[in-house]
Amino acid sequence: METELFPRSRTEIAPGAVHVPDWLDEDRQRQLLDACRAWARPPAGLRTVRTPQGGTMTARQVCLGWHWYPYSYARTVVDGDGAPVKPFPDWLGELARSAVTDALGPKEAEAAAPYDIALINFYGGDARMGMHRDSDEQSDAPVVSLSLGDTCVFRFGNTATRARPYTDVELRSGDLFVFGGASRRAYHGVPKVYPGSAPPGLGLTGRLNVTLRVSGFDAD
Repeated sequence: METELFPRSRTEIAPGAVHVPDWLDEDRQRQLLDACRAWARPPAGLRTVRTPQGGTMTARQVCLGWHWYPYSYARTVVDGDGAPVKPFPDWLGELARSAVTDALGPKEAEAAAPYDIALINFYGGDARMGMHRDSDEQSDAPVVSLSLGDTCVFRFGNTATRARPYTDVELRSGDLFVFGGASRRAYHGVPKVYPGSAPPGLGLTGRLNVTLRVSGFDAD
């Protein structure tokens, strides 16, 4: 925002965890949003995730490349309509590598295998995400997180516990957050979304988080 007293800048939140504000410009935000809307349509579309304990996640999800369900991956939507998971597009992998390069440097991007998983979470105004680790992949390549729509509080913690110490980061539409290295298995979550805070020109009510990962799985 031009009216801010202190302009936002690239910040290392923890070793290997970097927040890059406004990484996606308005055009790229709209392009990514259009793609997310296409991916959210059935079959293998946006769904409510149910936990083994019988609860449901308040953020709804669609997957590309590999289908995530608690706490594993499959090639079909085993906890939904059973359809094959939508393919992971090459351009999204290129976007992930560009993000890692800008956040952590070219060596980190070059060392990673091709990105092949996208988890796209949609948050309504009352949605939350509890503290968790991205630990179902076999690769330690950095996780790339892109935000669209409403602003949220992103809580980034430590690798040992869901409790403190943690840092709360405000993620706005277009922001990039990358975490790898020593922070790859850190607990993180979304305790709050600010309804109605999305850029008016984007045409999105709610928040989309596009999370890109490297599976490390053998191709089948």
